[in-house]
Amino acid sequence: MEKYLPKYLPFFTLLGLSGLLFLLWNITSLEGWNCQTVSTFYQLQNSVQSVLKTSEYFLPVEFNYSFCAHLGQEPTAEETREESYLLKSIAWPEPSILGLPLRQSTDPAQSYYKIQDPGDLQVGGQLVVKIQMQNFLGQPKKHGGDFLVARLHTPELVAGVAGRVHDHNNGNYTAFFPLLWAGVAQVEVTMIHSSEAVMVLRRLREEQSDRVFFKSLFRSGYLSETTLCNLCLPHKQQPLCNYTDPQTGEPWFCYKPKMLDCDTRINHSKGGYKKHLLTVYESQFFQSGVNIKIPIHSAGVDNVTVQPAKVQTKGIHLEFTPSGYYYQGSWRPLSGVVMRPFNSSTAITQCLRGKMLYLYGDSTVRQWYEYLIAHVPEFKEFNFHSPKNVGPYMAVDSNHNILLRYRCHGPPIRFTSVSSAEMHYISNELDGLRGGSDTVVLISIWSHFSTFPVQVYIRRLRHIRRAVIRLLNREPATLVLIRTANLQVLDPESSLFNSDWFSQQLDAVLRAMFKGLNVQMVDAWEMTLAHHHPHQLHPPPDIISNMVNFILSHICPVKRKRRRG
Repeated sequence: MEKYLPKYLPFFTLLGLSGLLFLLWNITSLEGWNCQTVSTFYQLQNSVQSVLKTSEYFLPVEFNYSFCAHLGQEPTAEETREESYLLKSIAWPEPSILGLPLRQSTDPAQSYYKIQDPGDLQVGGQLVVKIQMQNFLGQPKKHGGDFLVARLHTPELVAGVAGRVHDHNNGNYTAFFPLLWAGVAQVEVTMIHSSEAVMVLRRLREEQSDRVFFKSLFRSGYLSETTLCNLCLPHKQQPLCNYTDPQTGEPWFCYKPKMLDCDTRINHSKGGYKKHLLTVYESQFFQSGVNIKIPIHSAGVDNVTVQPAKVQTKGIHLEFTPSGYYYQGSWRPLSGVVMRPFNSSTAITQCLRGKMLYLYGDSTVRQWYEYLIAHVPEFKEFNFHSPKNVGPYMAVDSNHNILLRYRCHGPPIRFTSVSSAEMHYISNELDGLRGGSDTVVLISIWSHFSTFPVQVYIRRLRHIRRAVIRLLNREPATLVLIRTANLQVLDPESSLFNSDWFSQQLDAVLRAMFKGLNVQMVDAWEMTLAHHHPHQLHPPPDIISNMVNFILSHICPVKRKRRRG
């Protein structure tokens, strides 16, 4: 073999030189590749990495990083006291013994209610119903904390009113109903969650507030990356992009892309929902058809007959006065505005003539925009090429000089994709309004805050309230209406993210923080609870129609006739 080496040496030398020349040529070619070619390889690398790292989007690695109490503007001493008061006001009763087995937890099927001796019930009086909660063993519960709702209704009259449930903290509850129409009225009591389930929900809210997570797409030229975002992120993993709002101090962060700068962010979107949030023990308390939104039966009759009002009923003390009730399918407020029907496009346009309506918030306020567009052909929409169900939207009726605008609120918001340029905070938008008698502001902000500790919601409402006060100080004639939360359909999974218990807690805070201001509340909670329709996040047209009529009744109130002296 050695004797043939000299013979083949020139051949191997030539082969080696050829390989070297080929390598140099490739290096030169690589240096001449354009950005698109590099991006193709980089995106291929990202695709491979995304497959390998999918779990990062579905289960963020660090525990409870989406809420940081120190973030945001420093509250004043008065605001700190208010926050403490609000948190105490919504504190929920705890079971005396934690960790009870399922058989000792609340069973709505074995619980019951009894109508207290009604006597001679008349319009203007009240009905009292006693509720006894029992466990799966048929034994009376010894502690409170079950989340119950109640309504009184007459299907033949399409009438209904919400009741108020009082927790005695011993397994007994009392429901109070005002009697507002004559006829046979049926009692309906529903357990939304057991006290054991509420404790799990409270733990999730405080310890797993990152169970809904978000992401943003970054792009520059042909390069693009997607990273996780939230109210607060651990900076130990990788550098952060800080998108805290300079006006309000509302925090928002994304992980910095590896190849791009923070100013290349182009959108915001919902990343997904964390899985496996509950232990096997906890999951027992979230079973459809067993202990989520289950009606409680009557131990006797489930209806009463209400007689027309008599003079002697005037002195009755009512434990609960609702904001309104349904009769013949129409909402009737019990105070403030006189409700008017606006059943035609002509009636709506005559009311809105010369008005500018600004709608801010989540998809539940967007329903009002969609209702007006659908019922008033004169509205012409501008095409902003906005994603469906996201916005911003704008419509104009030039003949009647009406402007209608909708914009979603700033993060957190679980929309599919919102342009970064369109992520505006409501308070900043309000500061940009001139206001006046021709301006109507409609706000709804609650659903997307259900997974966060209540302090996050209080902070957001604080900024909105300040902006509302500034607006009303500039132009006291500005009309501001705020929509409350509403009940919705629940199953074992949605309960962990959108439970009515979360909504009820936020609703109580909202009402308290805007109490005493010159704003009107659209009571979506009672309007959905009192209605015969099943609960939905987005209420059906019947309810939306009543909400819009309520709003228009405030914009165009009935002029009361002056008495002649």
